[in-house]
Parts: sequence; C-alpha cells; structure tokens
Amino acid sequence: MNRRKFISLSGIAGITYLYPQALTGAGLFQPANEDFIVTVNGAIGINQLGVTLAHEHIITDFAGAEKNLIPIYTDNEAIRKLLPYLLELKKTGVSSIVECTPAYIGRNVILLKALSLASGLHMVTNTGYYAAVGHKYLPKHAFIERAEQIAQRWLSEWQNGIDGTGIRPGFIKLGVDAGPLKEIEKKMIRAAAITHAGSGLKIFIHTGDAAAAREEAAILVKEGIGHEAMIWVHAQNDVSGDTQIELAKKGCWISLDGVNEQASSLDKYTGFITRMKREGLLHRLLISHDDGFSVEKAGNLSVFNPYQNGNTYPYSSLFTKLKSALLQKGITQQEFDNIITKNPAEALKIKICKAAKG
Repeated sequence: MNRRKFISLSGIAGITYLYPQALTGAGLFQPANEDFIVTVNGAIGINQLGVTLAHEHIITDFAGAEKNLIPIYTDNEAIRKLLPYLLELKKTGVSSIVECTPAYIGRNVILLKALSLASGLHMVTNTGYYAAVGHKYLPKHAFIERAEQIAQRWLSEWQNGIDGTGIRPGFIKLGVDAGPLKEIEKKMIRAAAITHAGSGLKIFIHTGDAAAAREEAAILVKEGIGHEAMIWVHAQNDVSGDTQIELAKKGCWISLDGVNEQASSLDKYTGFITRMKREGLLHRLLISHDDGFSVEKAGNLSVFNPYQNGNTYPYSSLFTKLKSALLQKGITQQEFDNIITKNPAEALKIKICKAAKG
C-alpha cells in the first residue's frame, strides 16, 4: 500500500498516524523512541518479553461466529480451571504467551488480563478475523463490508481498546484455508495490510498450505507491506519445507506451532528446525504448541476440554521433549534460547515512527 492510498483511507477512518507514537498520551506507552510490544496490561519494552510461547490459546469456543455472544462460562470458573496450568508454566521460566484466539472464536480479553495478573505471565491478544474452516467464524458484516471498513474496526480496537475494555491488541490474527485463496480470505489479508500500515501490528496468518502462504505474501507485497510483517502460522503444513525456506529468505516469519510429545512430531519439527539452521534462517523462526482448552456446556456446568493434540500436559512438550531432541541434532543452547526469547520479541515489536499527516 503506498503512502497516498493510506492517507486517503486515513481520512475515512479518522487515522492520523502510521505508527502509534500518538498513543503515548493515552498512557499506552511512556518511554520515548523505543520499540515496544503491547500486552493485555499495556506496553512493555522488547527486552521484557522473555521466554515466550509464540502461539497458544487459553479458551476457545468452537460454536461458530455470533452463536454465543457472551461467554458460556464465568471468568471465575475459567480462572479456577486454568490458573494452575499457567502457574506451573511460570515456574519453568516462561514469561509470556502470545494468545492467538481471535474474535468470534472465544476471545476474552478481560479473562486474559485477570490470568496475566494472577500468574505473572505477560499475555498478548489480537485483533482480526478467522476465515478458515469454511468461514464458520466470520461475523455477518465481514461478508458485506469492504476491506477498508473491516480495517477500520480493527484499527478502532488498536486505538480505543477492545469492546470498551481499554485492552489493546498486540498483533493481527487471520485464518485461511488451503490455496487458492477465496475472495473473502483475500479481503481479510487486504484489511490486515491496512491495519498494519495504521498501527505497526504484525500479521499472524493461520494458513492451510504452502500455496496459500505464497499467495498471502504476494497480496501483502502488492499492498506495500514488507515480508517481515507476515508470520506464517502453521508453516509445518508445508510438508517438504521448501516454501518455509523460500519465504523465510524473503523475510517472512516461519511459525512451527503444533509441537507435541509424539515421536512423529518431534522428528518432523527437528527436521524443519535443523534445516532452517543449515540455511542460516533460525532468526526467522518461531515455535510453539498451539495448545489450549475448548469450552462447552454440560447441563449447568462449563466444561473446559484440553485440545488433546498429542500433549499429555498442555504448554510443556517444547521444553520437556523438543529441546533435548534439538540439542542432540546440533542446535545449541544459545540458538534454542534465541528462538524462544529473541525471535518472538522481534516478531511482535512495534516500531516507533513519526505520525503521518494527511
């Protein structure tokens, strides 16, 4: 997207800046001239993020968009169930969780803030819509509004906070199925490009296959957005790994986020990661479990079901299983530490820039 096009859109949306320096007056960020990351408790410096799980979920509601307009559980129920897992995670040295549950699939930022404060973990939430799974999780307005209108909704969450809470997103989360992309999926990516231009928020895209990833990257470039703004979520769906290397060399982030304790998973992930090392691309890599809990009603009870994606205990096998497998394959301790500490901070960071005036 060129500057003239963005400024034109800014007049529609009431946006007067490219990056969020203007938000300092709102108390979002105090230090001047310093890149930062936005958590549910406000902004932090990039060095404060620490050891980070780059793609996890707390609670998801898979009923479908606009089916349950308010959570089918109380926050107290959720805290009683989930806080023990987070406290255990904190003991292992993890400092932060990138919470990737989008709107209309159970995003609950008030709960995330309560769990963050109770556990001592930084949590980063998102704006954006999830068009994968046959568009089941898209709200009605997403089908009829233009990309510019959808972007205005997402930028409003960035500028004003989510649903009146004052809690701002720290990234954009999209979801698409396998390629070729449908028109509505392309529209979501264009909306994300506009939102990135108006906020600096990076674009995490749940992606069905390598063909879709190439198409996503091409759309963003056409809209004037650099490859480094794109985080290819579920890059493990590229079975050969060739497109991982292709897009990483262009600057995209490669997110391998389905780690589990099964031998087949460990073999697959060590293969991908050691290849990234051979190609000199570990600095473009993110790894995580994509773990979490889904919620459903059983009579009057709210039941929180672990994803059962191959992990006996959620959020743990990256450290209990994958780390040792990687060290045995020649990944050094420093390289592993960079992947789980330095890389997430670089991927999420928002650069301070001067306001763009129309």
